This record gives sequence, structure tokens and C-alpha cells, in this order.
Amino acid sequence: MRIFQLLLFTFTLITQGHGNSPESSSRVSDSEIQDVSEVLFLLDLNRASESQLTINPQTLIQPSDTNSKTDLSPLPLFVYVDEASLFSKPTYAAFLALLDNYERKTGVSETFSSTEEQEQENFLKESLKNTELGRELFSFFYTKGYYRSWEEFLYDLRMMWFGLYSRSSGKLDSSGFEHIFLGEIKNGKVSGFHNWVRFYLLEKSGQLNYYSHSYDGPWTSYPDVLGMQFMWDGFYKQVGSALIGSSPELDLAMYTLCYITRPGKQCLLSLGGKKLNIQTYTWDKTTYGDGRKYIASACPITP
Repeated sequence: MRIFQLLLFTFTLITQGHGNSPESSSRVSDSEIQDVSEVLFLLDLNRASESQLTINPQTLIQPSDTNSKTDLSPLPLFVYVDEASLFSKPTYAAFLALLDNYERKTGVSETFSSTEEQEQENFLKESLKNTELGRELFSFFYTKGYYRSWEEFLYDLRMMWFGLYSRSSGKLDSSGFEHIFLGEIKNGKVSGFHNWVRFYLLEKSGQLNYYSHSYDGPWTSYPDVLGMQFMWDGFYKQVGSALIGSSPELDLAMYTLCYITRPGKQCLLSLGGKKLNIQTYTWDKTTYGDGRKYIASACPITP
């Protein structure tokens, strides 16, 4: 039965030509992407409110100074996070369960237990199938002919986000999810790392030191966007851009929307009437299914 399902899925991808196939970018217009991103933004009911989250960005530096490795902000970025109300939500809880499943250094093979694989499935289920935001995202893709069923959609996202590939030494040491949401250490530097919840928890534990920011988006409520400089356990990140205060499902939805419709390109979104550019990157060295590409990275573009 499992083999039949995979064959059916592969046949559907070939006949439909959806996802990160060459024609993906021409199937949906820029205005349609912006329209659906506004809908997803409005449906992000789990994002942090101003009473649940307070940040202190402190020092703003010029983009040309991001490599100075100088701590210009003596206080933490996160002043207050209402963990009781936010992290108890199903999507946050499902996200938090994934954080201890990875080796941060590239070149070290990743292996998942059956429990950890179930945590991946649960995160996708809670973020997509169990939220109105996720159902709206699927509806958009379904209407545009990218997917013909929930089963295809969830399977493809599981492979796209959690499928393993090698960034170093031929080891299956990385995935799109780990790189984007958790961050990795490669060649003595922080690579990826574009999630505010991960940032907050590491800063709270004393493993991360916020240095400065080189960009603060035009939003006056959450989600906002910051371009941040920081040191993670002795490893520097020159610009760690992230949506701040967004729910895990909004991050997943926005990056997925851009990756499927504009793979490897800039993708212009609209959040609350204000424009946000997302850059996605495809992993070109290995593929899955009928030649589909894993997501390598995705992040907000900051000046």
C-alpha cells in the first residue's frame, strides 16, 4: 500500500507539474501571491500580541557595519515573552518538541527516532491541517493546481522541509527545517537561523548574545521583521533576519508559499498593507520524488 501511494504521488507530480518545477513561477501572478499572503496574515490568530511580547532592539547599525562583531546592545533583545499563553498553543508546542532533535554542526549525520518522526508529522498537522491559516494555504495551492489532495500536500511538505541532505562531508546532516528554523554551525559561522522563538529560548538560556540590528521593519505590531547581529555560543551571525512575533504556522506558510511559487527567487508578500520580500533558495545537489528540490533556505530580505 505504501509503494502504491508513493507511485501515485509521483505520477501526480509528473502530470500536474506543480511545486518547484520550472513552470511554478509562471502559474501564479505576483498580485495573487500578495493577496493570499494578506489573507494568511489576517488568519494568523496565534501570533503574539503586544501584551504577550516585548522586545528592545537597542542599537541600529548601518548594513555596511554588520561584520564588526561588536556587542553594541548591553541588554537582551527579548524583554518579555508570555510563555504560558503562547507556548501552550498546539502549534507552538509542536514546534518546541522539534528543537532537541538536531545536531547543530554540519558534517554530523542527523538520525531520527520513530518518536521524532512523529513529532515532524505532528508539527505539519497542527500548523497546516488544524489551523484556518494552513487550510487557506492548501486551498490556494489546490485551486491553482499544485496539489490534488491533502495527502499529496502534506507528503510533499514533509519531504521538502524535513528530508535530509548533505551540506558537509557527504553526511545527511541538514534539512530546510533545521537550517531555517533552528540554525546551523558551518565553517565556524552561524548559517540559517531565521526564527524568533528559537532566538528567544537560546537568549534566555544564556547561549545567545544579541549585538545589534541593521533593519527594523515598518510594522508597529507583530509580526515585525528585524535584521539582527548576534553571537551564538561563540559563533557569529552577520544578519539573522526573522519575522518577530509570528506564529510557527505563519513562518511555515509564508516560506512555503514563496518556495513553491517562486523557488530560488525573491518573492514579494504583503502583510497588513506593507510589503515584505522573501528570498528562497533551492537545494540543487540532491532531489526527491521525480526530481523535486528540497528547500535550502528562506528568509526575509533586509537592506
